Amino acid sequence: MKRVVMILALAASAASPAAAQWFGMPAWNSPKGGTGVTISGDYAKPNADYGKGNAFGARASLGLANLTVTAGFSSWKPEGATNSLTNVGGQAAFRVIGGSLIPVSINLQLGAGRASCTGCTALTTITAGGGVSASIPSPGISIEPYLSISNRWHHSSGTSTESNIGWVLGANVGFGMFGVHIAYDSEKFNSGQTGSVIGIGAHVALKAPIGM
Repeated sequence: MKRVVMILALAASAASPAAAQWFGMPAWNSPKGGTGVTISGDYAKPNADYGKGNAFGARASLGLANLTVTAGFSSWKPEGATNSLTNVGGQAAFRVIGGSLIPVSINLQLGAGRASCTGCTALTTITAGGGVSASIPSPGISIEPYLSISNRWHHSSGTSTESNIGWVLGANVGFGMFGVHIAYDSEKFNSGQTGSVIGIGAHVALKAPIGM
């Protein structure tokens, strides 16, 4: 597939298609899920094959027992680009195994996102896959390392759809209502390049019980 910035006419030199539904960001996950509302702020740094630059984003998640739905946006300016890429996307995750008494959780994920800029052709990505995590016992701290694997479909008007497998290695750490998260996302493109991005962020979780 053509490089994402070439597709969007942002710059003459840039990177391969963005990995997740929030372009420039990892495909964030939390297989154990939970109930309540979580607000996250994110920062990510893509590698050279991805396009370099800096990405900033925000997400809001609503946990309803085994189901978590998320909506968010990000802004990513690849190195050498004259404009920033504006991205909106969402994700639904369903926990199939796990809970308060089970230390291992497995979930399924489905996400979609769209990137655009002034005068550009929009790029759409759909992701489908799942993840597994473990809850590590620690007094006063919630630690959830996880591994996710998903298929990513990238499509822009006038081009063929590219389908790739990507994986994410990450961790979510909670200190009561507040927490931090980190993830490393990698995807090999049809061009032979491997795009990767490391992301970090902080979140606040309002875990008031929801009647479901």
